[in-house]
Amino acid sequence: MQKELSTTYDPKQTEEKLYQKWIDKGYFHAEVDKKKKPFTIVIPPPNITGQLHMGHALDNMLQDAIIRTKRMQGYSALWMPGTDHASIATEVKIVDALREEGTSKEELGREKFLERAWEWKAKYGGRIVEQLKKLGSSLDWDRERFTMDEGCNRAVREVFVRLYEKGLIYQGNRIINWCPDCMTALSDAEVEYEEQASHLWHMRYRAEDGGEGIVVATTRPETMLGDTAVAVNPKDSRYKDLVGKNVILPLLDKPIPVIADEYVDMEFGTGAVKITPAHDPNDYEVGERHSLPMVRVMNDDGTMAENAGKYAGLDRDEARRQIVADLQACGAMVKIEDYTHNVGHCYRCHTVIEPIISRQWFVKMKELAQPAIEAVESGKVKFVPERFSKIYFNWLYNIRDWCISRQLWWGHRIPAYTCKNCGKLIVALDEPSKCPDCGNEEFVQDEDVLDTWFSSGLWPFSTLGWPDETPELSYFYPTDVLVTGYDIIFFWVARMIIFGIEIMGDVPFHTVDIHGIVRDSEGRKMSKSLNNGIDPLEVIDKYGADALRFSLAVGNSPGNDMRFYWEKVEAARNFANKIWNASRFVMMNIKGEVKPIDESRLDIADEWILLKLNDAIRECTENIEKYDLGLAAQKIYDFTWSELCDWYIEMAKPRLYGEDEAVREATISVLVYVLKNTLKLLHPFMPFITEDIYTSLPDADETIMLGPWPEIRYESGSAQAEMMNGVMDLIRSIRNVRAEMNVPPSVKVKLTVLTKHKAAIEACAEYLKKLAYASDVEIIEDKERIPENSVSAVCAVGEAFMPLAELIDVAKEIERLKKEAEKNSKEIGRAEGKLNNKGFTDKAPAKVVEEERAKLETYLEMRTKLKERISFLEGLKG
Repeated sequence: MQKELSTTYDPKQTEEKLYQKWIDKGYFHAEVDKKKKPFTIVIPPPNITGQLHMGHALDNMLQDAIIRTKRMQGYSALWMPGTDHASIATEVKIVDALREEGTSKEELGREKFLERAWEWKAKYGGRIVEQLKKLGSSLDWDRERFTMDEGCNRAVREVFVRLYEKGLIYQGNRIINWCPDCMTALSDAEVEYEEQASHLWHMRYRAEDGGEGIVVATTRPETMLGDTAVAVNPKDSRYKDLVGKNVILPLLDKPIPVIADEYVDMEFGTGAVKITPAHDPNDYEVGERHSLPMVRVMNDDGTMAENAGKYAGLDRDEARRQIVADLQACGAMVKIEDYTHNVGHCYRCHTVIEPIISRQWFVKMKELAQPAIEAVESGKVKFVPERFSKIYFNWLYNIRDWCISRQLWWGHRIPAYTCKNCGKLIVALDEPSKCPDCGNEEFVQDEDVLDTWFSSGLWPFSTLGWPDETPELSYFYPTDVLVTGYDIIFFWVARMIIFGIEIMGDVPFHTVDIHGIVRDSEGRKMSKSLNNGIDPLEVIDKYGADALRFSLAVGNSPGNDMRFYWEKVEAARNFANKIWNASRFVMMNIKGEVKPIDESRLDIADEWILLKLNDAIRECTENIEKYDLGLAAQKIYDFTWSELCDWYIEMAKPRLYGEDEAVREATISVLVYVLKNTLKLLHPFMPFITEDIYTSLPDADETIMLGPWPEIRYESGSAQAEMMNGVMDLIRSIRNVRAEMNVPPSVKVKLTVLTKHKAAIEACAEYLKKLAYASDVEIIEDKERIPENSVSAVCAVGEAFMPLAELIDVAKEIERLKKEAEKNSKEIGRAEGKLNNKGFTDKAPAKVVEEERAKLETYLEMRTKLKERISFLEGLKG
């Protein structure tokens, strides 16, 4: 049943109401349906501490556009929702709240602390979910998951136990990233690097035999107390006589060996480097190769440890100052240079992280990485764009064992239990009832929790019910496409592929669709420090979700960063208004039943718009299938704004307002058909306005999102229809000529068209009259019949002539142009005077001077055109 559209479209009155209707009707829900093909996307789970930002908006808009398309194409399309527990971020929130209350997590105890954390999650954890709904995200909320819900927790424990039993998980001492403030290990993804001005300290380690020894340079002199060797490149002839001998570690007077290792870059610094295996990941590898002692000189809280000698107990910054002073005092400091380098900081508290050796839980990654490498090399998993596979390969080919333990309370607690009596370690899904060695029944569970990336790495199958063999798991896994940013390719994407192959025996998805980040209008990354972030909810409140979504879609290309402009959002809002007004026009002209298209009664314009619609369907579908949604959005924008609204609707008006009822009915049939299919193509990008209009049309489906995706039909357009673009070019040329001569649309003149395409022009004669403001149209094929004293408009389809005398009063036009030329000459004189004045060019700001030069250039161009125009008209006057 057709309903009337309001005079203007108001997103605030529409979006929330429509979204609730979609939820109530269950339109987003996907079921196991053997009659349909499945199509699955799992959401990159946002942190429960997070708020919607532009990166989320882009990421979820892309996923939503894909899943809405697939839903309309008849798939059982599942977009799996959920959130991540975000161990560190959430724990920081709770700890801060407790501090404000005058207490701490230690005073509260683990059990009470976790109760508070779950209370916080219940109160604030769903905030970003509600914000995603405002964006129009059509996630299957009936299936919402949380990385710490009962099912996901069970899956995590199951995977941990399996990998441990295969010898792929172990506990040992290795170098990890450590935050002295949060007091926990960090993953590489949780370390943010910032460029920092510092120094490069050059220190001499004298030879044990009293010789000059060797000079090394370091950015962290406080770690020198843990040096257990100095390394040089085996090819470096400068130091060949020192290799195998000892040098003396300053301040501690401790002999350490000089070793040869390919790791050393002969071109960097002095070509000799200090090796501190307990405090540097590269040094650790060198230490392992050469069986060096691992001497840790720093405590977990960032103070110097007992091994630091007289510096023990000092804060690491104070220790640095005292060590530098002491090195200068004893003559070991050769020189100090200014040096800028990247320094790792904790992503939550921004404290400088410490690489330290620590007893942690690790996953052996090399064995797991090989099948993941082969999956992408074989094409079983494809990156879009393909160039991002290089990042993936680079990480996997150089992979190190993964530290998975975190010294936190909020998270998946490691399922490892130690017998209180004999100390036997047991890894099991649940706490053992009895020790197999001594029979003791009391155990202590490992205090640590797992890295958040461990649980999110299982996301594609844990959310579908694994380890149970659920119908959803066998139907929806493997999923189809993962949409994500390039910044977490190795932190998350690679780990999902690794776990999918290892646990499920198959890759978790066949395509990884990579997008860039949304930058500000100046190209800067949005950040709190720059205060340049744009709140998507503010944009939605001002312009509506559809406008935000479409502004993010148009101009977006896979893998590339994009800039946010308010002007783009305004343009998208204007586009929404254009669609609304065009739809109102169509609906206002519907009188009674809308009949199916009768191909025998199609006009040339009807045939043309149907062919153009086919092009739009074909190109939009192909680009969405290739995950190039920016091109798809641009195509439907161009078709809707230009071909449908600016051209076809204008061509339709004379037939709608004419007296022939059969012609009017045929025209409405085409208009409604094209409008419905246009709305369907637009729906993935602008779901709200398309739903509102579509459901208001006669004989429409209950919702646009379950209506069939447009199909290519009516391909048998006439040869004349193919010429329609040429006729449109001719109309544009005529309009341009009239605009140059300042002829208003109300002045109508006879058109004489010289063309080789007589049939096409005859078929379009009425459109030429209306859209090119002609009183009549004559078609000629002989140049001798061209009217005298005419101006012409030329394009590929032909040449149109208009009698000049009917367009303008030549004498008056010459007089007007001469006055314009006189005014123009004065402006040229003024600008040249300014630019010839050194007082102006030397003292005025460079920007002002450049603006004046640009003005002069414009005035000179205008003078040339005015002269040409006056000369042409005077020639006609005779």
